[in-house]
Amino acid sequence: MTKLAVVEASTGPLGHGLPVGVGMALGSVLGSNRFNCYVLAGDGELQEGSNWEAAMFAAHRRLDNLVLIIDRNQLQHGGPTEEICSLGDIGAKMKSFGWFVKEVDGHDHQELRIAMSHAERCARPYCIIANTIKGKGVSFMEGRAEWHHRIPDTHELPLALSEIEAQQDA
Repeated sequence: MTKLAVVEASTGPLGHGLPVGVGMALGSVLGSNRFNCYVLAGDGELQEGSNWEAAMFAAHRRLDNLVLIIDRNQLQHGGPTEEICSLGDIGAKMKSFGWFVKEVDGHDHQELRIAMSHAERCARPYCIIANTIKGKGVSFMEGRAEWHHRIPDTHELPLALSEIEAQQDA
C-alpha cells in the first residue's frame, strides 16, 4: 500500500482483505463520498473464516459498490490449495450468499476488462474468479508453489525475462 496511492490496505495471507474491503464499501454507502471498492484476493486466503463472514454480510447489505477479484491459481504457500484445504466450487459458494459471479481467464486482459465493466452495473456484490496459472509463461516457474514466496535471483531473472519477451514477439 505504500507503493500506490489507490491501494488503501495490503493484508496478505491472513485473509483480511475482503473484510477490510467490505467495511470500506459499507462506509462509502453510509457516508457522503460513495465510491467503488475493489479487493484482490488469492484463493488460499479464502481458507480464512473471516472471508466467508464478510461475503455473507456484503450480500446481506447488497453492497453493489464492492468487487472481489479472486486469483484462482490453485496454489498457496504450502502447495496446492485443494490438497491443503479444499475450497470446492468457490463460484457456487459466492452465489449461495447472494453475489453475482463471473468466471474468466485471468490472463486475458479483455475478459477482465469486460467483467469489470459489468460489475459497475450490478445491483449486488460482484465476484470475478480469475483462473490463472502461477508463473505462466516462464518454464521454471509455471505451476510451481515455491514461486508463491520467492523472487528470481540474478541468474533466473534474465532467463524469465527472455522467455516472456519471446512470447510477446511470437
